[in-house]
Amino acid sequence: MAKQQDTKKLFENLSGAGKSIGVLTSGGDAQGMNAAVRAVVRMGIYVGAKVYFIHEGYQGMVDGGDNIEEASWESVSSMLQVGGTVIGSARCKEFRSHEGRLKAAHQLVKRGITNLCVIGGDGSLTGANLFREEWSGLLEELVQQSLIDEEAAQNNSELHIVGMVGSIDNDFCGTDMTIGTDSALHRIIEVVDAIMTTAQSHQRTFVLEVMGRHCGYLALVSALACGADWVLIPEMPPEDGWEEHMCQKLSENRADKKRLNIIIVAEGAIDCHNKPITSNHIKELVVSCLGFDTRVTILGHVQRGGTPSAFDRILASRMGVEAVLALLEASDSTPACVVSLCGNQAVRLAVGLLRGRSFENNLNTYKLLSYHKADSELPNSSFNVAVLNVGAPAAGMNAAVRSAVRVGITEGHKMFAVNDGFEGFYKGQIKEIKWGDVAGWTGQGGSILGTKRTLPAKHLDKIAEQIRIHNINALLVIGGFEAFECLLQLYEARTSHEDFCIPMCMLPATISNNVPGTDLSIGADTSLNAIVETCDRIKQSASGTKRRVFIIETMGGYCGYLASVGGLAAGADTVYIYEEPFNIRDLQSNVEHLTEKMKTGIQRGLVLRNENSNENFTTDFICQLYSEEGKGVFDCRKNVLGHMQQGGAPSPFDRNFGTKIAAKAIQWISRKLKESYKDGKVFANTEDTACLLGMRRRTMAFQPVVQLKDETDFAHRIPKEQWWLKLHPLMKILAKYKTSYDVSDSGQLEPVTRIRPKKAD
Repeated sequence: MAKQQDTKKLFENLSGAGKSIGVLTSGGDAQGMNAAVRAVVRMGIYVGAKVYFIHEGYQGMVDGGDNIEEASWESVSSMLQVGGTVIGSARCKEFRSHEGRLKAAHQLVKRGITNLCVIGGDGSLTGANLFREEWSGLLEELVQQSLIDEEAAQNNSELHIVGMVGSIDNDFCGTDMTIGTDSALHRIIEVVDAIMTTAQSHQRTFVLEVMGRHCGYLALVSALACGADWVLIPEMPPEDGWEEHMCQKLSENRADKKRLNIIIVAEGAIDCHNKPITSNHIKELVVSCLGFDTRVTILGHVQRGGTPSAFDRILASRMGVEAVLALLEASDSTPACVVSLCGNQAVRLAVGLLRGRSFENNLNTYKLLSYHKADSELPNSSFNVAVLNVGAPAAGMNAAVRSAVRVGITEGHKMFAVNDGFEGFYKGQIKEIKWGDVAGWTGQGGSILGTKRTLPAKHLDKIAEQIRIHNINALLVIGGFEAFECLLQLYEARTSHEDFCIPMCMLPATISNNVPGTDLSIGADTSLNAIVETCDRIKQSASGTKRRVFIIETMGGYCGYLASVGGLAAGADTVYIYEEPFNIRDLQSNVEHLTEKMKTGIQRGLVLRNENSNENFTTDFICQLYSEEGKGVFDCRKNVLGHMQQGGAPSPFDRNFGTKIAAKAIQWISRKLKESYKDGKVFANTEDTACLLGMRRRTMAFQPVVQLKDETDFAHRIPKEQWWLKLHPLMKILAKYKTSYDVSDSGQLEPVTRIRPKKAD
């Protein structure tokens, strides 16, 4: 309780009264920039500051006039789902000169703007940093030229700058994802998935050129997410002879009855002599060497287009609020910083340079999965590892299985697939699975292996017998809350069944994101995108009609993750979840709040309700209540999203997350197998040999399932503490509610060291 009071007091101390914040977008546009602008404006107004749009980036700051306009709460309404940047962006040569920066300083001082939030790429943020360093000198010049007086110089003596990286290239060090990257990957993967069907029909090879002059992130991650045969990026120039190597690989894949080849090339790809590698050169190479029917597709500005993904909206909203907090906390000694995300943790970084750890992780995973050595070249571990899915299907499960199978084979293990979860296990539905069997699995939704909710407790003898028959030495279980319960039951059965004394690992895969020990689960991102896309369409359906409120029911059992985080991404006015009990007075207050908003320029309202949020206040009841109370102001519609939330094809995030997390799990299993192999057999009975691999804030951690028992509310199938509840007040603030916001978890300023990718082997 004491901590809560301290936190609240700290938030109340961060008043923006008397402060003015300018927000601008600069450089190339990126999807999600509007969500960031919206969050800065609403959080700024919430803390009592004046917020100004600076239209057309630095050009607008230099020119002043109507380009600098005070923002209101309503002026950012309906911005969340719009791609690009509605306040405009421009490259500005003038700002690069001293005279241009002097003009810009004059325009800001005229309006008392001494806090700047810059959303842009590396160049935009470097320019902002230089502007800040010169600020006091610029003010002196303005006084000397009699453009401002001494009092104005004194009142505006400090300029504080906070940046957010809006760049589809994801080329900023110290951050895992920049605003726009995830949406750009969505565009690329949509095209790749569409191209794959035509390529298979005609046995074609497709060369796809994606953006990335200096950074190959988009090319690399899209290659991971679609299982491309070859990828060429600026950071990894291929050695001499790469042409023969690539053609040999393509030829081998065709010989394995693969009907298509996908080659992804970044626009800035080069060879080891610094010569560009173009998509047309690759096409000519494949045609002349192999005679394959080959086509080139250059994606171009499609990658910048379209609506932002759920991930980008949430990232931009979180970072926008964090940027305002950073500006309020800034002092004269605080350097210009960038707010960003590292793992699942908000961080503040001094303005730095290219390439973070996320890139290297992706590169290593791609190398593991893409090069299939001949059986004679592989190590022979003589271990058998079984993979199975448990619980409801989740998009990304298949990508995880594919990754586990291929990494297991490269580690020298025999990999076994179990159909239909533990039900299939005790029935003996177990067979060896080879490298080629999992080709093309990354883009498939649901579970190809089949999945059931059956728990092993009633079938322990039969499962133990199957482990003996197939000589299974380790288990990888991919699934949701049931998978967690399964691993617990097998761990506890070790005392009566020695067959379960083998390394066991669980990967969280559930749309509900209700598994203890992890911030994120495979499948939840795809589900959020399905919810957000539906909310966008529903809101759009009301345009041109009278004012309307939509009540939308989401899945998740007792876990309010989908409703709460989906509400933040879709711009909901209210969200009802089990974790935050509510009564009839709260409902009445929410209706009144929405009615007041509807009397202004707001046309549409959005209310999300988690399916098990309250036994008596059902979706029907809430819809009828809003309909009755809103008479004369708005009418009401309801929508139960149901199983469409499980999504179709997995999102790029879920493909990539499933791929990387499964690779990490198999490497852990290999280590545990070596450690526990004694006297010709595997014997593993310690707590740390039955683990869940989850993302905790900034790290991926293996946690013994037995230790997670105390963190779990088994009756409601949720963790006792859920990190995303800290985002719930954010949604309320952005919907114009007064609430207390916990700032104890906000990012701390960290130094950034320059990281260069190691030269490829």
